[in-house]
Amino acid sequence: MTSTANSVSASSPQASSSGDGLAHVIFITAAAAMGGFLFGYDSSVINGATGAIQSKYGIGSAELAQVVAIALIGCAIGAATAGRIADRIGRIRVMQIAAVLFTISAVGSALSFAVWDLALWRVLGGFGIGMASVIGPAYIAEVAPPAYRGRLASFQQAAIVIGIALSQLVNWGILNAAGGKDRGHLLGLEAWQVMLGVMVIPAMIYGLLSFVIPESPRFLISAGRIERAKAVIAEVEPSVPDLDARVAEIQAGMHSEQKSTFKDLFGGRVGFKPIVWVGIGLAVFQQLVGINVAFYYSNTLWQSVGIDPSSSFLYSFTTSIVNIIGTVVAMIMVDRIGRRALILIGSCGMTVALGFEAWAFAAKTGTTLPHAQGMVALIAAHVFVFFFAMSWGVVVWVMLGEMFPNRLRAAALGVGAAANWIANWAITASFPSLAAWNLTTTYAIYTVFAALSIPFVLKCVKETKGTRLEDNVG
Repeated sequence: MTSTANSVSASSPQASSSGDGLAHVIFITAAAAMGGFLFGYDSSVINGATGAIQSKYGIGSAELAQVVAIALIGCAIGAATAGRIADRIGRIRVMQIAAVLFTISAVGSALSFAVWDLALWRVLGGFGIGMASVIGPAYIAEVAPPAYRGRLASFQQAAIVIGIALSQLVNWGILNAAGGKDRGHLLGLEAWQVMLGVMVIPAMIYGLLSFVIPESPRFLISAGRIERAKAVIAEVEPSVPDLDARVAEIQAGMHSEQKSTFKDLFGGRVGFKPIVWVGIGLAVFQQLVGINVAFYYSNTLWQSVGIDPSSSFLYSFTTSIVNIIGTVVAMIMVDRIGRRALILIGSCGMTVALGFEAWAFAAKTGTTLPHAQGMVALIAAHVFVFFFAMSWGVVVWVMLGEMFPNRLRAAALGVGAAANWIANWAITASFPSLAAWNLTTTYAIYTVFAALSIPFVLKCVKETKGTRLEDNVG
């Protein structure tokens, strides 16, 4: 790297070469993405505990749905407030707050003694999830070099799907250690309580990692800590020849951001500015296809159509593996063919797969499916998850992190994430009742939303591949 008289020296180990700089930013990104791991782990771990919670507290399907979904209310509030908090106290401090909330929630959930008590701890954990869902993509977008931003931003989703898969594997291990009974005793607790409590381990790791990664250079510049911002830029973008010029470029892009308020999101003909509505649309469509039904209710879903409990846990895990594979595909392709093309491919694939699921469930009689339809349902469920993972699962968070102008980004990302969690809550809370009413119609509804996402993307969504954050206007 060519240094200048006023630039920070590039002689540090991290900034000695482009390769070293990329390795360092990958470590930073992976550490920040631990919030995504907790996001996925906490979201999915409840899947292994639903039957035991229902049995222990004697509640019906509707009440169970509220226990599962109530965390999402906390998620929406945490997501809506995280951006503004991060602008005041920094991205790293918000990560640390989220880690503390995760830890407290894990301990409280494991030791819960009543439904309302469990719900309270899940709401608290939801605050942490909501914060992590916002601050991870925002932080990664701000530290990642433009040429690698798509792949690095996809670390968040990769961490989420790994968290989902690991939670299913841990649940299976705990279930077997407790003699195959989700209410069997282990470590002085029932197995389902241990499942919820194990999350304290990654929560503490996330908190510790937040102390060893640097603050976002954009926040440092906004706080007047210019020299520290230069040092961070030298770490994450060692190919930048003039750090003073890079800081000036960021300052120019952030000129109005320091004075922005939530009111800046308004100004369109229908409330929010058009770009904010596009972000909300992306966030909402991601959930309305019913993806989290596969991660919150897959055990009970497969058991409701005649699959035995041990196999249902296995299918939940294999679905999670497919989720990881699809995410890897997205990480490889997102900076090659672009964000818009990926989500269009995903929408088409999801529409077909969900349609086959709806068709297969129409053959359900009582609590069983004919063998042929059962195989179609299982295959279609895995195909659906694959197409979601290789498209909407990754691309939405990448685009929300890079589509907004600097002066709107934190607040707009918070609104988009909050909309995502509200849609998630609506799907999660409604699924048990809808499935009990008519499983085929339920999946037909998800199919319609997947199909509607296609014209939405074609008409409203612009490509953000290769753009600099400072170039966005709106």
